Amino acid sequence: MARLFGTDGVRGIANYDLTPQLAFELGRAGAYALTEGSHRPKIVVGKDSRISSDMLECALAAGLTSVGAEVISVGIIPTPAIAYLTRLYQADAGVMISASHNPVEYNGIKFFDKNGYKLPDEVEDRIENIIKEKIELPSPIGTGIGTRKEYTNSHRDYIEFLKSTIDGDLKGMKIVIDCAYGASSTVAPILFKELGAEVILHGAEPIGEKINVNCGSTHPEKLQQLVIENGADIGLAFDGDADRLIAVDEKGNVVDGDHIMAICAIDLKKKGRLKNNTVVATVMSNIGFEIALKEQGINLIRTKVGDRYVLEEMIKGGYSIGGEQSGHIIFLNDNTTGDGEITALKLCSILKESGKKLSELAACMVTYPQVLINAKVKNELKHAYLEDEEIKREIENLEREMRGEGRVLIRPSGTEPLVRVMVEGKDYNKISQMAKELAELIERKLN
Repeated sequence: MARLFGTDGVRGIANYDLTPQLAFELGRAGAYALTEGSHRPKIVVGKDSRISSDMLECALAAGLTSVGAEVISVGIIPTPAIAYLTRLYQADAGVMISASHNPVEYNGIKFFDKNGYKLPDEVEDRIENIIKEKIELPSPIGTGIGTRKEYTNSHRDYIEFLKSTIDGDLKGMKIVIDCAYGASSTVAPILFKELGAEVILHGAEPIGEKINVNCGSTHPEKLQQLVIENGADIGLAFDGDADRLIAVDEKGNVVDGDHIMAICAIDLKKKGRLKNNTVVATVMSNIGFEIALKEQGINLIRTKVGDRYVLEEMIKGGYSIGGEQSGHIIFLNDNTTGDGEITALKLCSILKESGKKLSELAACMVTYPQVLINAKVKNELKHAYLEDEEIKREIENLEREMRGEGRVLIRPSGTEPLVRVMVEGKDYNKISQMAKELAELIERKLN
């Protein structure tokens, strides 16, 4: 059996890969592993609007209660709300049922520990081992069986928390919000209206059949149109579980996670709140982002792809902001995971406070052209480029030639017999030729 846990919980096509049986087993194993069976655990459970979320919640809750857990069901709510509410309710763990930005047929289950952090590998391994090895767990009877309670005030608790993450209100702003027919539908419209903004909504109902379909952070085209048509100051696009945010400026241009992080980091530095003068991002953030931060005297630390690696580095170094180009941004002073609503509030607050247009703020960085070419190699040789002196020399030569205004990134595919060659730089034609020649060299040397 392949590893159950990926980079962000257990995911797959609902009722095919991610079955009710597996959800039941994850509930039992998760509740036991996170509390070592020492007491009656309290576990917060939320979900996005997918059609399959009800089915999986029922199965998960059955598994949790079968080992004596008390389930706190908070309904359709953003993923970052689970991280916050787990801490607020002093629960032992939190579980979110969602496949984030993925299509409607997918779903996922991700766990948070009692402090609102995603689980480290060793805890996921423990849960997985219990399931795979069919380790016998306690099955209490009578009053030892767990219960499920619905908390009806959870959305209000989360909204009040979100308001506390910025100073002031958003009166005088016209904002278009795309909720992707997902979890933010139950929070964002109320939040931004209560903060005084004039709000135009799109995809703001939790409709499972439509989640992420031509809407949200991965498809901002309709949002771009609505911003221009309504003369709005800004457009905000969340993904299905609202842990990501992509913005649109007043001209209808997309403002991605790199630009948002740059705007927020520069603002934090001006206010003396940028801890250790550093931002954490992944290797996929554009070289233009790195250059923009350097011009402001801000350091950048890069990690492997995945928000969990960003978070690990932030915790280790005590940094306040980090994230991904996709719009998954962590403000560690406020929450323990990426939070689209917090990111949106920070960005809107800066916009109002500065008196500038979003297009002016986003001009703090220039996105450099990027070329990606796949080199086809045998699966067992995907990592061999690390040992090949000619390939290593060629990469060094290319980066030297770009003189700090470009970079080369080599990434073996996790699922295919490919090595991905990415080159960034000012001159598109030049970097295209560089990427092509490097990919050809890798194919020639590794085959």
